[in-house]
Amino acid sequence: MPEVWCARVRPVATGRPSAPKNRTEVRRVQSETTVPSESLLPERSKEVARHLRSAGVTGEIREMPGSTRTAADAAAALGCEPGAIASSLVFLAADEPVLVLTSGRHRIDTDALVERLGWQPLTRAKPEQVRRATGQAIGGVAPLGHPRALPTVVDSALADYERVWAAGGTPRTVFPTTHDELVRITGGRSLPVASDE
Repeated sequence: MPEVWCARVRPVATGRPSAPKNRTEVRRVQSETTVPSESLLPERSKEVARHLRSAGVTGEIREMPGSTRTAADAAAALGCEPGAIASSLVFLAADEPVLVLTSGRHRIDTDALVERLGWQPLTRAKPEQVRRATGQAIGGVAPLGHPRALPTVVDSALADYERVWAAGGTPRTVFPTTHDELVRITGGRSLPVASDE
């Protein structure tokens, strides 16, 4: 099996994972400790894994010991910068769901994005709308594996990172990928999504 680098995290008083304090806390581990057999993944992640394989993605879904619901949680658990986390956000444009994969280093400027795309104004989807559109819960929305393909924008800032991490269908699963691969597998458009870009 391939080897991966993974952060070994210790719970803090709040029970949330903390980022490694230095490089000596990042340990080399065999992938079997972080990449479960597909049969052991949650059902939603199994579906995402099938779509990833069909799309030719070689990165495997990993189940984390704690939640990776937010970019900060995921970055702490993975020992990477928040900017290398591809956060999946679902919006509604004229009542139609759209997916924006943004770098965890900044917030989306929806007005600027609407102007760039010529879309109707964007409103944040409610949890039940996210689940209906994607089949997945907020904090675990994968870039693909939805009941139907969603119009997708991939944050061009993700290209600044050699490896990025995206959700694998649940708030505790992630997989490694790249900006270009996200554009390819979603059929999305690469655009700046933050106001400062």
